Amino acid sequence: MDGFTMSTKKATRQAFGEALAKLGETRTDVVVLDADLSVSTKSELFAKKFPDRFFEMGIQEANMLGTAAGLALAGKVPFCCSFACFVTGRYDQIRVSVAYSGANVKIVGTHAGVAIGDDGYSQQGLEDVALMRAIPTMAVVQPADDLETAAAVEYLASHVGPAFLRLTRQNVERVHPEGYRFQFGKVDTLREGTDAVIFASGGPVAPALHAAEALAEDGFSVRVVNVHTIKPLDVEGVVAAAKASGGKVITVEDHTVIGGLGGAIAECLGEHFPSKLKRIGVQDVFGESGAPDAVVAKHGLDEAGITRQVREFLKGA
Repeated sequence: MDGFTMSTKKATRQAFGEALAKLGETRTDVVVLDADLSVSTKSELFAKKFPDRFFEMGIQEANMLGTAAGLALAGKVPFCCSFACFVTGRYDQIRVSVAYSGANVKIVGTHAGVAIGDDGYSQQGLEDVALMRAIPTMAVVQPADDLETAAAVEYLASHVGPAFLRLTRQNVERVHPEGYRFQFGKVDTLREGTDAVIFASGGPVAPALHAAEALAEDGFSVRVVNVHTIKPLDVEGVVAAAKASGGKVITVEDHTVIGGLGGAIAECLGEHFPSKLKRIGVQDVFGESGAPDAVVAKHGLDEAGITRQVREFLKGA
């Protein structure tokens, strides 16, 4: 991060659409399915270039997942797109038709978390990571910025097995420099620190970095680690970061704190390196409608909220 300015902003769903359209130029086995939301998921960018490999399935996510599984078993590499809450809501089809059948389907869930704001709980993916983590063989990837998203899409096209890619509606700051190399299954340290470590994923990564900068002014040295691959979790990397940070650990996620990133880190450290842990995220409540910035702030997921909660945690530790 030295000498790097976080200035570029782009929604990871936009970066996904652009990367998918580019991928289609060289990977003729890639096909895309959407459930009447291609404008929102940005899969429309692929559809415009490769209409013969794009399937508009209408508002019937279960059928879309079954069709994607069939295409995968026939040798195609399907990217199956919808809002995170809608596509993971068809859990039985994902569990049986995709994962249990060994179908090489890439499930793409956009509009994740409370940061979508006004649309409210019915369209906020807040439990999707927990659901996908529980399915055997399912990889779970949540990129932090546009560069990481593009690299993750390229990787997932060659990844063997089902995977869930979680994306933002809101623009997020770029936290990586040009030339960044995505490493599936490995944590990504963005800032060094010795007093504590923040593990963050997706949209909250940039606010977590800003929070660490603010905490430095108070004399706290806080490491920030981007967990783009929530499953399989980099156990060795997580434990090493916790040990290097005095066993004081914070997780930040735009998702319920139950079963998501916080749950994954807690499970890992509970087994391998018991640590003092603070989970920042949606605290076992339903989401609500409101201006995106206001809803994010209410759940303590903006820079100010993360800074305050980490400061309180460290002072009480």
